[in-house]
Amino acid sequence: MSTEPARAPLATRLTAWLNDPLDPLWERPAPTARQQRDDVIAAVGLVAVAIVSVVLTKSMGARIEGEEAWRAYVAVALMVAPLALRRRRPVLVLVVSSGLFLGLSYVSPEASTSLMFQAAYFAALYAAVAWARDRRLLWIAIGVVLLTMALWLVVMYTISSGADQFMNADPAGPVPQFAAAVLFTALINLAYFGGAILIGRSSWRGALQRVRLAEQAEQISDQADELARRAVVDERLRIARELHDVVAHHVSVIGVQAGAARKVLPRKPEAAEGALRTIESASREAVGEMRSLLGVLRSETSLGRTGGEDRAPEPGLADLADLARHHRERGLDVHLTLHEEHPDDLERVTEPLALSIYRCVQESLTNVVRHSTATSASVTVRTGTTASTADAGSPQPSRWVEVEVVDDGRPRPGTAGTGFGLRGVSERVALHGGEAEIGPRRTGTGWRVRARFTVRALERETA
Repeated sequence: MSTEPARAPLATRLTAWLNDPLDPLWERPAPTARQQRDDVIAAVGLVAVAIVSVVLTKSMGARIEGEEAWRAYVAVALMVAPLALRRRRPVLVLVVSSGLFLGLSYVSPEASTSLMFQAAYFAALYAAVAWARDRRLLWIAIGVVLLTMALWLVVMYTISSGADQFMNADPAGPVPQFAAAVLFTALINLAYFGGAILIGRSSWRGALQRVRLAEQAEQISDQADELARRAVVDERLRIARELHDVVAHHVSVIGVQAGAARKVLPRKPEAAEGALRTIESASREAVGEMRSLLGVLRSETSLGRTGGEDRAPEPGLADLADLARHHRERGLDVHLTLHEEHPDDLERVTEPLALSIYRCVQESLTNVVRHSTATSASVTVRTGTTASTADAGSPQPSRWVEVEVVDDGRPRPGTAGTGFGLRGVSERVALHGGEAEIGPRRTGTGWRVRARFTVRALERETA
């Protein structure tokens, strides 16, 4: 019985080689609007350069007899034009460029041998490998490319002018003349296509490395903030202990002196006066030290804050839109939906509960970005009323507010977290007596975080 581990399917191994063995499911972020605009501008400029190059080559006399002049101009323009979508629709551009490369080689053999014509196809292949999001589909497209290369060789050697350029002189090597010409052209094309694939793969991995570095930098920044926060908490705990010691000491002194003053006041007023002075002094010292320590405890340490403000309002339900927009700017398409049983239910949610809902959504979206391949997530906040019974005979309506965060991705390999974030969500929900459901979706893809809080009244407390 063989003990060798089973080898992965060929498609899986090819995908891992083309992407990254440690993260084969990673998808490169889609190009920005500016990058798409730059591609269109560059394609227009390259079409102009290609036409000028055809004009110059014809003026030098480098042309094929019998071919109509307009064909070369049209061929190079059509070959370059799809590059306007090279990053937005990379696989489609590659397939279209392969068809154009093959078809236009028949229409205009003169254009097919020009530098701009072949450079356009090289750029299309490079862009597909560097930007295609569906890597399995990319392998199919690359198969089309290899077939195109083989057909192009057939095209070259079924056109007399293409073959005659190698048959003008007497052969001087051991390989038959026609076979040597085919092999030579095949080697050149293998280097041509292989170079485009390798450069595109390098670009893809470079983008992955940049994303990893950005995530690591963000994680380090978050850890630094957490360490700073813990240092502040530890310092405040120390101050709280000191406050307890100070208050306990001075209150003890005040109590002892007050008792002594009460006992000696009828017989020794001067002794009672001394005890009262001690009480006065101890009380003033206690108040002074308490003010000093409480001033430190009340001050909000401005870790990374600017603008001279010591305190900032805690986020709430009204800030969920800004949170969604922040994640959309980072590449995660977040859809925020609010369902209220009554028009003003969410406005009457208490501030502590609103803060907990915000933190649950914030932690859930952060987990999607860090640990999932999802490109979109939905956040839904809803309110409602459920009939329940306080005892056997008196029905009592139970009002609730619920938040649900759902994504459509799969776990990203090698990005398992500590679990503290989801534990924090559960603890926040438990703090308000709510229920939390955290885990994979029943559909098999995606993750779901749902928290429901039961509230007696959705009324904001007022002073």
